[in-house]
Parts: sequence; structure tokens; C-alpha cells
Amino acid sequence: MPSLDAELDTARRIARQAGDILLAIYATNFAVQDKAGGMGPVTAADERANAFIVGELRKAFPGDGVVAEESDNSSEGKRSERCWYVDPLDGTQEFVNRNGEFAVHIGLAIAGQATVGVVYRPVGDTLYSGVVGQGAFLEEAAGRRALRVSDVAEPASLRLVVSRSHRSRLTDAVAKRLGITREQESGSVGLKCGLLAEAAADLYIHTSNKSYRWDNCAPEAVLRAAGGILTDLGGTPYSYDGTELQNHRGLLACNAVAFPHVQPVVAGFAREAGILS
Repeated sequence: MPSLDAELDTARRIARQAGDILLAIYATNFAVQDKAGGMGPVTAADERANAFIVGELRKAFPGDGVVAEESDNSSEGKRSERCWYVDPLDGTQEFVNRNGEFAVHIGLAIAGQATVGVVYRPVGDTLYSGVVGQGAFLEEAAGRRALRVSDVAEPASLRLVVSRSHRSRLTDAVAKRLGITREQESGSVGLKCGLLAEAAADLYIHTSNKSYRWDNCAPEAVLRAAGGILTDLGGTPYSYDGTELQNHRGLLACNAVAFPHVQPVVAGFAREAGILS
């Protein structure tokens, strides 16, 4: 694979600058609106960071497609061999709740596969990045270090990371069946996958169909670069070719060695719940 250093460096820079935009608004008494169609809250932070990131990516890579949560550009993934998937503020509810657990997601899909990813948490200045096949890294105040998922294979020993704002009965049922007793809460999808990438957690299950490719492109690239796996609940990888943006079949993120033990159990419960046909 050709070097993607320029893409990664540009995404890291843009994510940090977008993080500054988010923090500036985070420090104010910002207004919160509800998106149409029950899609959750939205703030000026989402919209300003979205506009900034899209503008910077178009300047840096004019030939690439860009699909961003707050933009009407869903057809771009179909037209481009390379397409950026952007969530300017993943974890808007966490932003509104002021618990710091929100992130900027900038991911590049090449030929329909998540390839380059940056997940940046402005509160605490924590940046996860990765290029599939070339490694993943964490940058924080203590410095920069390489990331690798855990090698915990025994299901009962897995550490589960769950949503802080969306508790799932299916996740509880899977945990009970597998004998999982250790769990922690986290906000953004990207931060949950980051915990897996740095071997601080082993498993994440998102059972709702209310997530989209911009939620998981960057996290998937980081996680796969660290040796992990992200699929739908049936174990099928998502495609980033623009044919579909909504994740109708949920998300399953896991370290590689436990995945074969966990995935059939998850799929069984997901079929019972009607998530998988």
C-alpha cells in the first residue's frame, strides 16, 4: 500500500483544529436543538466544526469525496474511490451533558474500506490514529505510543465497554450468557473503540440502528490498525462505498482472538431481537 502519511497528518491537524472550535463553544452557554426525525440533539458546535472539517478536506484533497454528518452530501461515496467520512462531534449528548466524552472523527475509506482514521477527544487532548496495515497510535500529554488490542480470548474474562447514555438489554443478555462481569461506561463510539485499541477494554456492542458510517469509519480504521475487528452484529464488515450510510445491523467491536467466541452469541441474540433477519 502506498504511504498515507500525508492523509494521516492532515486529518490529525484538522481534528485538533476542529477540537478547538468545539472547546470554544463548550465553554459557553450554548443552545441545544433537536434534529429532525428524532436523530438526537445538535448544537452550533456540530455545525461549525462540520463546516470547518469539510472545507479543509476539500482544500487538501480536492479529488476525494467527503460525507459528513451535518452536510447533505450522501452521494459522494458512490462517486469516489476515496471518500472521507466525518463526524464533527461524536457524542453530542455527552457534549450537552458536559462530561467531556465526545470526539472528532475523521476517517478515509479507500475502495469501500475504512483505511485511515483519527479520533480526537478535545477534553484531555487525546488523539487516536491509525492506518490499516501500518499501525495505530495514541498521542496524549505523556507522549506518543503504539497501540495493540488485548489478547484476552476467554469470554468471561473480557472487559465490556458500554454506552453512557444508551443502555441495551441485548448487550446485558450477551454479557450474562458469556459470563462477563467487568464493564465500564464511555461516551463516543470512537472513544469506546479507542479503549479497545489501547487494550483497556475488549468488547463493545452497539445494538441500535441509529448509527451511521461517519460514526464508525474512523474508529474502525484505528481499531483494525491496532489488530481489532469491527463488523455488524452478524459479523459482516460494513462497506463505505456510498450505497448505504445507516448501520441497520448495529456494531460489534472486539479484539481478534475473542471475536470467534463472541460473535455467534451476539448474532443469536440479535436474530431473536429482529435486528438480523
